[in-house]
Amino acid sequence: MFHFVASQKVVVMQKVAYLWMALGCCLGSQLHAADIPGIVAERPSEGRYVSIDGGFMVPYEVRIPGTDASFWMEPIPAGQFRMGSPETEPGRSDIEGPQLTYNVDAFWMARHEVTQGEYRHYMKMSAVFSMFHFKQFTEVKGDNLVDAVTAPTVIYEPAYVFEMGEHVDMPMMTMTQYAAKQYSKWLSLITESQFRLPTEAEWEYACRAGSTTAYHFGDDPAELENYAWYAKNSYDAGLRKVGTKKPNDWGLYDMHGNVAEWVHDHCVKYVSADGTRNAARDWVRIDKVDPKAVRGGSWEFAADKCRSASRLASDMDTWRDYDPDVPPSPWWMTTDPARGVGMRLMRPLKPMTAEEKLEFWEPADEDTQDDVKDRLEEGRGNNGRVNRELMEAVAADEKAKNAEKK
Repeated sequence: MFHFVASQKVVVMQKVAYLWMALGCCLGSQLHAADIPGIVAERPSEGRYVSIDGGFMVPYEVRIPGTDASFWMEPIPAGQFRMGSPETEPGRSDIEGPQLTYNVDAFWMARHEVTQGEYRHYMKMSAVFSMFHFKQFTEVKGDNLVDAVTAPTVIYEPAYVFEMGEHVDMPMMTMTQYAAKQYSKWLSLITESQFRLPTEAEWEYACRAGSTTAYHFGDDPAELENYAWYAKNSYDAGLRKVGTKKPNDWGLYDMHGNVAEWVHDHCVKYVSADGTRNAARDWVRIDKVDPKAVRGGSWEFAADKCRSASRLASDMDTWRDYDPDVPPSPWWMTTDPARGVGMRLMRPLKPMTAEEKLEFWEPADEDTQDDVKDRLEEGRGNNGRVNRELMEAVAADEKAKNAEKK
């Protein structure tokens, strides 16, 4: 819990921050290219870049305010590709076709999967929000829900979750898609940017990095060991630190293997359509918990389940089978393959509209909405409003408490 003085500081900082957020929502679209993270005016003399109107997209580092955690975003060029696999591809599943043509707008994709070191700061929010509710500092009501996030409850069985590895540089796993979406919202609000999960087409486009082969490096599964942690080289040891294998041609690591990654789409067989679709808009909506798509395969999957086009359909009844709560947690999964399911962030070049934020950050299905609402009303979960100043005040309070212990 916070010390009283630090808590008062948090409240003052939040009042200032909420005013900023109200103004920032209106002013964000008026920023010049030079003010936007990841965009420079002049062509870089070295390294990756993507040319756009008025400048160049470049890799850039994101620091989580008030923490020592950071991650890198890689620019992904606009283009067109065929999503899915041809019928002749070894290991192909029926739900990988028919192939569809997509136009893809430029965006940034996280170089690595979200790590335990990054996600743990979001997990702290449960205790922070609990203190706020106790002090009645920040009430979340209908008029400010847009700035509110739910915080995940404590992991049911940490020894099980982290049996396969616990390290700040290992990917975080076992979060539900709802928790992954709320994490992206939390990060967006505290960094004053816009992050979300990729759509399925955006994910596969980034994974392929211009390739049309089974894997982003070619068709030979014998080469996968150079690019991925999967069943052949990691089944006995589990997940590994991010970025320890070769990246694809667009600088993205672990797109094959390590942990599979949540995307937004409903996981059904593709529906044939004339013309070209848009990857950011024409994704498959669903108003049910299952089945949603998970991409990339994990440390426990065979090579053919880690291909660029391979898809895993969620099954939350099975993936939360060990959860003793009724209903099961909307934030955590308890049962394998959950320890092989994580997430990766993207950031669109074009700012999201209010409707897009709602779709990409909030649950669409009534079951999850009701479960979250019931848990919050029963005191078995916490929510609150967040911003950069809150995170910095939390860090300052932790530093003060640690100094007192010495």
